[in-house]
Amino acid sequence: MFDVAAESYGRFMGRFSEPLAEIFIDFAGVRAGHRALDVGCGPGALTARLVERLGIDAVAAIDPSVPFGASVRNRWPGIDVRTGTAEELPYPDGVFDVALAQLVVQFMADPVGGLAQLMRVTRAGGVVAAAVWDHAGGTGPLALFWDAVREQDPAAAGEADLPGTSEGQLAGLMAAAGLRAVEAAPLTVTVPFASFAEWWEPFALGVGPAGAYVQALSPQRREALKARCAEVLPAGPLEITARAWCARGCP
Repeated sequence: MFDVAAESYGRFMGRFSEPLAEIFIDFAGVRAGHRALDVGCGPGALTARLVERLGIDAVAAIDPSVPFGASVRNRWPGIDVRTGTAEELPYPDGVFDVALAQLVVQFMADPVGGLAQLMRVTRAGGVVAAAVWDHAGGTGPLALFWDAVREQDPAAAGEADLPGTSEGQLAGLMAAAGLRAVEAAPLTVTVPFASFAEWWEPFALGVGPAGAYVQALSPQRREALKARCAEVLPAGPLEITARAWCARGCP
């Protein structure tokens, strides 16, 4: 799902993850002097904001996708970016002031174990923060798409059952991982599109569960899904507003 070019991710979910990163680091309390870890960094939406605020030497990043890691290295030569998963972070205990997981908890094989790893590598008094789209509540960036899918394919899995996508669930996962003083809040972004075509085209790039679903369709079913989405959305311009559940806690 994420073994794709960084450019493909940027044209699809990057449109939403980049503005989310701008407000997520404020929610996490990232400030000058901190050393930060970006877990599940993807092609660098959050990494970019961290580098701007803290400087390249104060930022580390990790992602299981080799193409995404290569993109981050190319963008910031010399940055500490590694290939790996949240559940097995290759860092010593307590070396970061803040550990962040933007739009990755829902894809962890073991969300509680992954968050516990973020807690392990964060110093006492530091902050662990995570953000997940509100897929279960119907206000995530792909809500219209999955609604159209279910009209034609009621058995489609969608993303509403992924961990952390329901209100309160992300905070519960953090508490289960052992984090203290957990606080939660929704964050909202609005993304403009010049046309329906600009909105639809990235779904064919194979990014994430939605992209994988579209690629698996026959040409006829793909066109039927596109036509249904076009009935709901204007030809353009248009805006999509998306909400993410966010939570932070202390080791």
